[in-house]
Amino acid sequence: MQPGDERAPAPAAPRHDTQGGPPRLPGARIVPRALRGHLRRQVLAVLSRSAPAPDYDAPVGDVGLFGPDSVTWKIHADFPSMMVGGLAALMLQSLHPLALAGVWDHSNFRDDILGRLRNTTAFVGRTTYAPRAVAEAAIERVRDIHHHVRGTAADGRAYSADDPHLLAWVHAAECWCFLQACQTYCGARIPAAEQDRYVGEMARIAQALGAPQAPRSLAELDAFFTTVRPELTFDARTREVLHVLGTMRLPIPLPGLSRTLFLGAAAALLPPWALDFMERSPAQRLRDRAAARALQWVAPSIRDAMAEGGLAWRACRRTGADYASLWRWDGRAPG
Repeated sequence: MQPGDERAPAPAAPRHDTQGGPPRLPGARIVPRALRGHLRRQVLAVLSRSAPAPDYDAPVGDVGLFGPDSVTWKIHADFPSMMVGGLAALMLQSLHPLALAGVWDHSNFRDDILGRLRNTTAFVGRTTYAPRAVAEAAIERVRDIHHHVRGTAADGRAYSADDPHLLAWVHAAECWCFLQACQTYCGARIPAAEQDRYVGEMARIAQALGAPQAPRSLAELDAFFTTVRPELTFDARTREVLHVLGTMRLPIPLPGLSRTLFLGAAAALLPPWALDFMERSPAQRLRDRAAARALQWVAPSIRDAMAEGGLAWRACRRTGADYASLWRWDGRAPG
């Protein structure tokens, strides 16, 4: 999910690009500036954590694992598309019974789905934008957790969260969904070569977690999905995950509408074969497409509200990079 869960200090400088003007973020804002501040506070109330957040502002010059010239910094900078991409990835990941078994047996997602979403958001944020030491510590922590997540699935098969194949599945689902969300909800026209670069960059995270054969290009990603599809199923546990997502309580105004909007927009990203697995009816798919169009309409206001002081903004300030450059592809801003 989009890295915006860490509580940021008040920005010390205005949000300007290297030319001295405010960056042109993609899309037309439909929410007044004053209300965007309220929107930001409401979103942070959902994503904020009680644990101390790492320092994204120091050491100055530390580019972390990727750096401002990476495609990963660009794709992960867009808050609304990363939020929706993260939800879509969770839906897709739940189709693998062994990957789901670890979550089912070793987490309290049914009682605290927001907690799980926050944890995922924190990991993506830290490995993308944090200084190198913080990012590497986040990877080590997840590796340690995975080492203790093992057991027997409902069908009697043994599973382990550090199984390279399952790690690659979870990773591939996230990469595919984040990439699709950026192109759909940020309006980014990402060249094919840059899409390949993104998959290749993100493979380094999967490799560090213990999945050396993670896809490194779009072609490898597509081939991996083809290989894994016979392993997928839509059973009672998957239905329960979707039910929990569809009924989660959001501590924001209009929680039901917001939940419907984001979940529908997330489902609209999924490939047809995944929707077929989920038995998504024609009426549901029509509602998903309507939610996607609605999110495209409001996304620029969410993007603008969450930009200044966010993790990408702070990482650019730490490294002296041009924040506005994160929104340009082939020299042009999307939208």
